[in-house]
Amino acid sequence: MGNDGGSIPTRRELVKNAARLPTISELKATALEALTHAWQNDPVSGDPIDLDNVVSDWRGRLYNYETVLHGLMPSASSDDQERDTPKESSDDNETAARDLTFADTGIRSIRDVVRLHGKPYKPASSKSTATRWQCPVTLKELGPGSKAVYVVPCGHVFSDLAIETILPDKLCPECSTALVAAHVVPILPSEKAELAKLRTRMDTLRAEGLTHSLKKDKSAGNGGNKKSKKNKRKAGADGDGDGDGDDKSGNKKNGANEGHDKTDGAPAPKKNKKDKAASADPNGIASRINNPMTASLTAKVLAEQEALQRQRKLAESR
Repeated sequence: MGNDGGSIPTRRELVKNAARLPTISELKATALEALTHAWQNDPVSGDPIDLDNVVSDWRGRLYNYETVLHGLMPSASSDDQERDTPKESSDDNETAARDLTFADTGIRSIRDVVRLHGKPYKPASSKSTATRWQCPVTLKELGPGSKAVYVVPCGHVFSDLAIETILPDKLCPECSTALVAAHVVPILPSEKAELAKLRTRMDTLRAEGLTHSLKKDKSAGNGGNKKSKKNKRKAGADGDGDGDGDDKSGNKKNGANEGHDKTDGAPAPKKNKKDKAASADPNGIASRINNPMTASLTAKVLAEQEALQRQRKLAESR
């Protein structure tokens, strides 16, 4: 390396700008930029947020209503199969920093989101036609520059300062819905204490079998599906009919059967519709029909046809 007229640069010359920690003003500017992006863009689809049709989950994130509906639609793709078993990140800040998929949101049904209703506001000085929100109490514009909250389950949006004056009345000023401090959710919270509070609230609701919108969680394992509920009701009705039905039938039936009980020693078994249909249908066609009323009608028709055939055979033999 010598005698070529060149020089070897030193480390000081290579590293002109030494690494340093960002200042407080730079951190605030970065946080405001991220918050503005979250207010204006859907974290799943990347489309602009439509404040006329916006929903929020239990974390306070904002989504377009169409995005949630599209994510809940059934599909045979692998992405939608992952949506059936949603994953929840342990670190909310890490999840918010990267692009979200619908499985990361943890939304399993439309009951896991609340539709927001903000007061539309268009400043006279602005030329933009985009809809903005305004607090109906303080008349302050809601957005990245001010902290906003919404009430569950009605979804009306207020400023953080206004909710402190509303809480003592325990009624939403827009719809008179009961106002509970635990169900006031901040929009796009950034503090870890707020996120921990929201997670505790959601754990309590899940333990009670409720969703974020305070509706019953149908996907919970203890409730079961509709078919199992119907089967349980039928089984309960059959059990009541077999046990209590005989006791509630009245003394007249018992009195009428006393003679049979004394002579035979045991009451005659009752025939239901299926047994009658089977006795009237020797071929067993009606016994294959599950509906007892349809089976009995079919058995009667078949019995009439057999009677007509016998009469024809007797007429021909004469």
